[in-house]
Amino acid sequence: MSILYPGRLKSVIKLFVAVVLVSLSVLAGLVPAKALEPIPVPIDVEALDISNAIDFHREAGTRLQVSTAPGADGIVRRIEVPSRDGSNTNWAVFALANTSDEQIDRLIVAPNYKLVGSDLFWPDLGLSRIAAITPSQGIAPVRQKSQEADVFLVTLDPGSVVTFVSELTTPNLPEVRLWEPDVYKETINAYSLYRGIILGISGLLALFLTILFVVKGTVMFPATAALAWSVLAYLCIDFGFWGMVFNLEGGGSQLARASAEVMLAASLIIFLYAYLNLNRWNIHYSHLALTTLILLLGLLGVAVWDPSIAAGIARMALAIIGVLGFVTIGVLAFQHYDRAILLIPTWCLLIAWLVGAAMTITGSLSNDIVQPALGGGLVLIVLLIGFTVMQHAFAGGAIAQGLISDVERRALALTGAGDIIWDWDIDRDRIHTGNEVDDLLNLKPGTLEGPARDWLDVLHPQDRDQFRATLDAVIDQRRGKIRQTFRLRSEDGHFRWFRLRARPIIGADGEVIRCVGTLLDVTEERTAEERLLHDAVHDNLTGLPNRELFVDRLKTSLVRAKAEETSKPTILVLNLDRFKQVNDSIGLSAGDSILLTVARRLGRIIGQQDTLGRLSGDQYGLVLLSEQEPDRIVALADSLRKAVRSPITFGDREIFLTCSVGIAFFEGGKQSIEDMLTNAEIALNHARRLGGDRQEVFRPILRPLDKNVVDLESDLRDAIKKETLGVFFQPIIRLEDQSVAGFEVLARWSHPKRGKIAPSEFIPVAEQSGLINELGMYMLDKGAQQLAFWQKEFPMPRPLFASVNLSSRQLLKQDLINDVKAVLSRTSLAPGTLKLELTESLVMSNPEYSAKVLERLKSLGAGLSLDDFGTGHSSLSYLQRFPFDTIKIDQSFVKPNGSSARPVLLRTIVAMGNDLGMSVVAEGAENETDALELYQLGCQFAQGFYFGEAVSANEATKILRKMPTEALAAESA
Repeated sequence: MSILYPGRLKSVIKLFVAVVLVSLSVLAGLVPAKALEPIPVPIDVEALDISNAIDFHREAGTRLQVSTAPGADGIVRRIEVPSRDGSNTNWAVFALANTSDEQIDRLIVAPNYKLVGSDLFWPDLGLSRIAAITPSQGIAPVRQKSQEADVFLVTLDPGSVVTFVSELTTPNLPEVRLWEPDVYKETINAYSLYRGIILGISGLLALFLTILFVVKGTVMFPATAALAWSVLAYLCIDFGFWGMVFNLEGGGSQLARASAEVMLAASLIIFLYAYLNLNRWNIHYSHLALTTLILLLGLLGVAVWDPSIAAGIARMALAIIGVLGFVTIGVLAFQHYDRAILLIPTWCLLIAWLVGAAMTITGSLSNDIVQPALGGGLVLIVLLIGFTVMQHAFAGGAIAQGLISDVERRALALTGAGDIIWDWDIDRDRIHTGNEVDDLLNLKPGTLEGPARDWLDVLHPQDRDQFRATLDAVIDQRRGKIRQTFRLRSEDGHFRWFRLRARPIIGADGEVIRCVGTLLDVTEERTAEERLLHDAVHDNLTGLPNRELFVDRLKTSLVRAKAEETSKPTILVLNLDRFKQVNDSIGLSAGDSILLTVARRLGRIIGQQDTLGRLSGDQYGLVLLSEQEPDRIVALADSLRKAVRSPITFGDREIFLTCSVGIAFFEGGKQSIEDMLTNAEIALNHARRLGGDRQEVFRPILRPLDKNVVDLESDLRDAIKKETLGVFFQPIIRLEDQSVAGFEVLARWSHPKRGKIAPSEFIPVAEQSGLINELGMYMLDKGAQQLAFWQKEFPMPRPLFASVNLSSRQLLKQDLINDVKAVLSRTSLAPGTLKLELTESLVMSNPEYSAKVLERLKSLGAGLSLDDFGTGHSSLSYLQRFPFDTIKIDQSFVKPNGSSARPVLLRTIVAMGNDLGMSVVAEGAENETDALELYQLGCQFAQGFYFGEAVSANEATKILRKMPTEALAAESA
């Protein structure tokens, strides 16, 4: 905190004003607060300034109680918002109204720094303005990543009125706007492009002036370069570039901004002193400039203590330097000093820039483009200063006098480009290229200096006709351009690529007298292109053809087989067994070495006309043409397996692998590429199902085995869509009185053709195909509807509950919270009675993310149950963070197994759950002994075959109707 007297005076004044206002309110009695007016958010307005419609509550304490804006029903509510860190906080309150019938997404944007209105004395150098925003209803605004502003994404439902309470990190909030997200993104991108251009120009200018200083070592040039680098540093900070590079936040950004303004003023005084060469006129100028420079550099130390004070002094110093510099330049110009006269236009522009900057920081000039425009104007000033300095750098030279002819300029440009001159004198039939091409090709000097026909001997045979035809066409047509790429043979027999660009020159008689252009060596470019083409159709690791090239060669072989009916292709698909386990255990580098070794071994066995390709990670494909007999093909497949089975040495260990092979023969007719590949993969899958390390030939009988999974997935999708999938309920018994406390919702599927299908068979299919989300939502919706019916039909002081299992895909799904919210809003269940069951291993796989999601679900009114407790690898510290209200003990702890540790573990788990205030449900109660033991240990609930299997909704309703009268009476009591 600053200890300067002005800072304390501000605080005292604020405190005095606050005391006076409180006293007046007490004397006036309880005056009702003005109602908060909601701000309508038009759907067609891209940006809306709400800065003047915000109510501020400064130093209002750690908790703020405010009245919300009247909603659509006219009701005014009261909300209380605590601060995040418990410190004395400033608050800002505003309300937004969506008067349309569409959902609106808007960005609340509060810039961290605005030059407009930042003040001259004790300027506001910017900080993060908003720590958090709390809405009166709906989902909390989500902070968006931004280096320049506090950005929050809010969603307004149709017809809603939402009051937002913003916790401020600073007493001031200069500007707040509502932006349409896409428009804000486009605006930021547009400004980013503009800023990039300005930074690029400024950087190039600073670099150029630095190079100029190296060339011309007078003091004027390093002073100008220092000014250019100071401007570049200021723009980098003002545009937020350094903030992104060095992650400047809070005080760091303020220190950097203040230091940049100090250096800008210091570099300006250095330039003025050096350029005008003031030491030649009077020694007092040197003393004054040196004193001013020392004082300005001393502000860097002040900036470390209080950046606001340093920036304010630097801004005043910059204005004073501008005015005094203008007076000095005017006096010296009146004395006919050339440098002062040349600097007058630039300094006038600087004075105009200072006036604009003063109007901006005082708030007189306020719009969105003024700050970027001032940055561009600063670069323009440095650019003009650079041009002025260049006049002295090249004074008296040809460049300064502008005496370069167009021919000389073209010659200089050609020399700078480094291209080879290609000149063909047609009348003399002589090509001139100098000795550069001869040197590149290691030929004798003058080899290519001669008639055009001599080039035919050096040209690649495939390029000779095109070269000759192009030259003849230009001569015959008397117009056009030569743009040709060809190869020239070097002395060692290798070819290099060259690109020729030339045009004809017409003589006075209308005939072509010569062709002149440039010749450029493009061998590296063509090599890179060929490499890219190769990599596009080849595997980067093994160099084998990839799947695209493999399919293309298979297509070619099929076309040839159908046309000639001589060689019939056979497809072999090989897959390494247990490669994933080996790769996970010894590392990716070892896995790559294994794949490369296998590719080389397989390549040594096959014939030259065969094609071996890598189809995927550890899967290879072979188009076999060298063998036609089935017995020999099977023998070759066996040889391939033996080659893979040989040990692979990696470091000091030997790795043993096996492979499975699927074989598909060409059947003729209209068999397609996809059919052959599919048949080979079906045979491969069958070989892997049989244990691996074997080859299998495709047979039509194998096809249904692979088709069953696809059919099962399709049938399951239809069952969910048509709501024919069975929803069953297993009773959960309250051990205290043997009454039904709730049910676990389970999926049961009675297939119309295959009969009953166990969950262990169709649940994995749903997981792999992505249907688990639809299945989970289906069970959640049906379970909630049935539970709502029971709670209405059987009202009890302790309402019935229902548990529904969640999968990992559902937990990671972004819409899970909205789905649960929608289900709860449709069914109006008692809070906490719809319990979502999650396994311990599922929650612990990502505890940080799980904790956030579970907190949101809990706040919606859903109950949370930890399933299979004790079977995972839980951390008790994380378990305390999760808002679970129920734990389910895995049945392995309930069933007697002869171990003396089981009762101890069971008792410990039950006691821990009770101590944490959770309900404890035990699974797997098979008999009365299990139920009695659980009750004696303090377990509240149990489920298992002893209490009943999963039944349909109607049967479960009958169970509830048959509940003993004593149990119902106990519930009512």
